[in-house]
Amino acid sequence: MIRSKQPNLSAREMLAVKTVADYGSFNAAAITLNISQPVLTRTIQRVEAQLGITLFDRNTRSVEITEAGKEFVALSERVLNDMQIYMQAIRQRSDQKRGQVVISSVMSVACTVLPKIVARYKKAYPGVDLYVYEGVHGNVIENVRSSVADFGLTYLDDISTMFEVKPLSTEAFHVVLSRKHPLEKRKQVPWEALKNEQLISLPADSRTRRLIDATATTSGFQLKHNITVTQFTSMMQFVADGVGIAIVPEGSLAGALNIGLATRPLVQPKVSRVLGLVTLKERNSSSFAQAMMQQIEQDWRLLRSS
Repeated sequence: MIRSKQPNLSAREMLAVKTVADYGSFNAAAITLNISQPVLTRTIQRVEAQLGITLFDRNTRSVEITEAGKEFVALSERVLNDMQIYMQAIRQRSDQKRGQVVISSVMSVACTVLPKIVARYKKAYPGVDLYVYEGVHGNVIENVRSSVADFGLTYLDDISTMFEVKPLSTEAFHVVLSRKHPLEKRKQVPWEALKNEQLISLPADSRTRRLIDATATTSGFQLKHNITVTQFTSMMQFVADGVGIAIVPEGSLAGALNIGLATRPLVQPKVSRVLGLVTLKERNSSSFAQAMMQQIEQDWRLLRSS
């Protein structure tokens, strides 16, 4: 008889690992699960032996989850969520299709075009639960790599060969200004004109921030990042209140125009990035995720230009 190399784990064991991670304590997790601590300890040890990895670093005072443990917990949450949805569907004896799709997206997409696409998708698939994780490019890539997300919406420069990519659009960078700003009088703004301006910017580790910093350095000056924010909506409000200006990809302009700000394309040089879908090559997408990606491709160009 050929033995399977796949780990033989139960939902109960995955729940045990997740509960220990949630509480950071074997004692608290055992109470929550209504089992004894020795039984819980043996359960975690069996899972670690099955996987061949250490999930938690333990000592007499604390329990710390390892990086491998974090990835396993993320996958366990998905399996348990899918199982819960499936069981609910069986109990309800419903003919309606049910499932789950997890999307990881850069903020410039998550707060602009994605809600409209999701609204159309939900009309066709009302029984599918959607989760949207928004963040910077690095977060999106990591979520797809670790299978936390079914797919990502992000920029396609320097993507590893472990991913499949599908370009959707090319986006140039623009400067966002208050209506009374001196640069608002220009039809286009050269990068050099920004060297004395106070910027409202995304964090230094974001791919967008690194790209605009590199462009400025190539042009012979350093940008002055006056305020750092983590959301485009906050960035636009700071600009509206006259604190500074912002540099954003083209897809974020709707948020600026909606609150009465001015935008101008940046030139000399003109910098752009390709935005698209990212999936993990070794993972087969569910029918619900495939339908969501098809909806995005179908609606993308129309909604981005509106």
